Amino acid sequence: RWLQPRSCVEQLARLAPEFDLLALARDESPQRALNAAAEIKDETRWTQSSLAQSYGATLLICLGTALAATPLLPYFDLANIIMLFLLAVVGVAVRYGRGPAVLAAVVNVAAFDVLFVPPRFSLVVHDWQYLLTFAVMLVVGLIVGQLTARFHYQAQIARAREERTRYLYEMSRELSGALVAEQVIEISERCMEASFPVKVQLLLPDDHDRLQAPPIRPGAGKPKVDLAIAQWCFDRHTPAGLGTDTLPAASLLYLPLKAPMRVRGVLAVAPERRRLLLIPEQRRLLDTFAALIAIALERVHFAMVARDTLVKMEAERQRNSLLAALSHDLRTPITALIGLAETLALELTAEQSPHHESLDAIRQQAVRMALLADNLLDMARLQVGEVRLRKDWQSLEELVGSATRMLEQSLGDHPLRLALDPNLPLIHCDAVLIERVLVNL
Repeated sequence: RWLQPRSCVEQLARLAPEFDLLALARDESPQRALNAAAEIKDETRWTQSSLAQSYGATLLICLGTALAATPLLPYFDLANIIMLFLLAVVGVAVRYGRGPAVLAAVVNVAAFDVLFVPPRFSLVVHDWQYLLTFAVMLVVGLIVGQLTARFHYQAQIARAREERTRYLYEMSRELSGALVAEQVIEISERCMEASFPVKVQLLLPDDHDRLQAPPIRPGAGKPKVDLAIAQWCFDRHTPAGLGTDTLPAASLLYLPLKAPMRVRGVLAVAPERRRLLLIPEQRRLLDTFAALIAIALERVHFAMVARDTLVKMEAERQRNSLLAALSHDLRTPITALIGLAETLALELTAEQSPHHESLDAIRQQAVRMALLADNLLDMARLQVGEVRLRKDWQSLEELVGSATRMLEQSLGDHPLRLALDPNLPLIHCDAVLIERVLVNL
């Protein structure tokens, strides 16, 4: 049966869960296309209106120059009056650019011919020398206008580059002081929205590399982010959305935040005018901002890792200090307990008391407790690197025999078989630590 597109996608996802489905279009796509077309139409209308204003202002400047030069005709030669028209061409080129400058040069030549060259108010020229004057005036006007417009354009480019450098400097300076990811998000969105006519959303992954939806902040006017496109951009490390080859019908541009180690998130950009993404300089600046944000996020991540590591190291050091202090403080009472138990055992043995076995068990447990305290103390010393080995040549038979004697009660119900070669050589070791190793084993 026929299904709606959304129902079809949902049923396909249910029947084939092993596939990764990504919606390429939604029900609101016609309205989105209409909005994009209206935006392009508005931009075209704005461009045409701006050009009309420039050429209209150029004609007014030419008219004003002619009116200003008319009263000067009785007092100045025509060669000096020509300079006023050339000055007007230069001014138009500086203010409005190349096209209006060409129009000003042509109009000023015609106005000079009609208003100042005899016979006046006529295009007829009796003196053919004025034709050379007109030609030179036109060529000089065009060249001056062209050079002035080029210098003006280069000055605009230099100012734009200086402004971009300032934006990058301010953003990098603020990001260098960020300590947590929330500060990086706030600084990045604020700086980018101040530098471009855009709205920005920063998406960060969780521990399972799934992008999280940004928190809803009332009154912020943030764009609606498509998490499916953002996740695709994050997984494949490739830009997607508006102005790219992947899902260009989307309303936002999604840029992966590529850091030296890995991708740290996705930057969603919603431009106020779509043509912003078609300008190479603006697109490169967006990529530079994304790289700065990625590096800041990676720095914050490793700072948090280093901070957690320091906390763990400090906790481990405190634990070792506590174990060392505890085991050290326990040794004195345990040693006294063993001594008192042995003294009392001798007295009970002489009196043939029936509590002799219980007292012997108390002594054995005290010895075991003393061994455990020694193990804790040695372990703490090993972890802090304060153990000094006292090596000497020892007999392995004596070490094994001493360890066995310490465990007589623990091994009372367990058969123990030792097979040692009588021809074993002496070993160079710390007898106390090796004996403890054998006891622990």
